[in-house]
Amino acid sequence: MTHTFILRMFGGFGAPEIIIIVLLAVGIALVPKIFYLITLQQTLEKIRPENRTMAPGQVWLEIIPLFGLVWQFFNVTNISDSIKNELLSRGITPDEPRPAYSIGLTHCILACCSVIPFLGYLAALGSLVCWIIFWVKVANYKSRLTSIPLNFAQNQ
Repeated sequence: MTHTFILRMFGGFGAPEIIIIVLLAVGIALVPKIFYLITLQQTLEKIRPENRTMAPGQVWLEIIPLFGLVWQFFNVTNISDSIKNELLSRGITPDEPRPAYSIGLTHCILACCSVIPFLGYLAALGSLVCWIIFWVKVANYKSRLTSIPLNFAQNQ
């Protein structure tokens, strides 16, 4: 049943064509994820090692299928805590108690809920929106950390 539906959906393409289409779709979807993970890694690299709660390269564990659904929670938590630690060590009070944490956590929960039948489409859409907001917030914190000199707190 499913196989014939897929064949009708793709206009009678054979298995090789469908595999190519699926691989292209996965590849296209992977590009934004790679840029997102680069942003997370670069943000952690802007944070001094003593203020990090994870190594920058560990963000890439999120790209592992299924395991990444769990690891994204670790990324959000550790990025948030690391940003907070760095800002406080520079004598800056963060705008939020845990920078970008609440929107990042919302993204993670919705991403996990997106595997639920029927409800999944709405959860996936909400997750996408929250993911973009989290990504932008982290990028803004990265820019902020880049523009503030390391000895900022000592000059105050």
